[in-house]
Amino acid sequence: MNKESFFPKNIKAALQNNPPGEWFPSVPANAIRLHSGYPAPHLVPSKELKKAVAQLLEEENDLPLHYIGSPRIDKLKEWVRIRQEERGMPAKDDELLITSGACQAIDLIARIFLDEEAVVIVESPTYMEALEIFHNYTDRIITVPIDKDGLQTELLAEMLAERKQKGMTKPTLLYTIPTFHNPTGTTMSNERRRHVIDLAEEYDFLVLEDDAYGELGFTNKPKTIKSMDTEDRVLYVGSLSKVVAPGMRIGWVHATERFIQALFWFKKDLEHPFSQATMATLLENTDFTSRLQTLSKTYQKKCRVMLTALEKYLPENTSWFVPEGGYFVWVKIPEVDTEKLLSKATDGGVSFLPGKYFFLDQTKGAEYLRLSFSYESEENIEIGIQRLGDVVTSLSR
Repeated sequence: MNKESFFPKNIKAALQNNPPGEWFPSVPANAIRLHSGYPAPHLVPSKELKKAVAQLLEEENDLPLHYIGSPRIDKLKEWVRIRQEERGMPAKDDELLITSGACQAIDLIARIFLDEEAVVIVESPTYMEALEIFHNYTDRIITVPIDKDGLQTELLAEMLAERKQKGMTKPTLLYTIPTFHNPTGTTMSNERRRHVIDLAEEYDFLVLEDDAYGELGFTNKPKTIKSMDTEDRVLYVGSLSKVVAPGMRIGWVHATERFIQALFWFKKDLEHPFSQATMATLLENTDFTSRLQTLSKTYQKKCRVMLTALEKYLPENTSWFVPEGGYFVWVKIPEVDTEKLLSKATDGGVSFLPGKYFFLDQTKGAEYLRLSFSYESEENIEIGIQRLGDVVTSLSR
């Protein structure tokens, strides 16, 4: 019996495009993990979360452990609503949906707006998990390149005009990470953000704004595209993974009431009441502004260490974007295949992510790699970049 005959064609295609197997080599225990897009361990509020769980169970007993029970679930949504308003994005209760992290939010949006005929526009490069999600619904994905100021909206405008002139299918959705982009660390200029809104209105498509890193600006926090939107074209996705703890799986969507109703209809995970109630308890005991200041100051120092080390240890022809926040530095090493470099680097005691995995067309990006400065200590960041430099130098001998 051909067991794969039970799969519908979209699942067969997904399995064909993403065959099973490990693409990332095992990382030795003593290796420095510059591939990990995780918060710094000492900044994850484990003690505070322990207290929050104790307080929650003391005050509510079994309520948070049922499908629906804890009143703090509503308090979490109210906290999100207030935070959105503070950032220039007023929201009503029925315009918000709490999700299991940003990934579930992106998947739900894809599920209600995309089918195999739909066209999606993404940045190039972009978040690899988003690419995989969109591939589950459509293969009609178009890429627009990024430069130091984010998505090149002038190229987007040219592409949209050409498609319209040729009578091609109009895009349904533009997916963008405008602030402290993953993987490039770039930030879209305000002029380009407004241009995105103008193009969405002119060519009648929606914008999915992924703002997972938007609270982690070193100095300033750019206005979100959502805050500039007057026509309800932006579906905003937020997350507490990068500013509190990724394992808590707390994200949200801010969109029109009608869109939220559709998303809720397809969200069949019965919520995560214990996690949401625990997060609400933690937040009610947290000075969030002070926490963000601590995070930003810490990550800015780590980023400076990484940039200085890159200058010191990598070849002169190496280049990178200088991030203004977030977790990542996007590095180009000319004439080096970073996927082949990876196994040598892990053997040498340091890891990173090869650039090709952030591109729709994985024949591109061979000279790029993504480094994360968030997880390791300042000392380990410098040692890790020195190890990386030693491996790159050894290839040219």
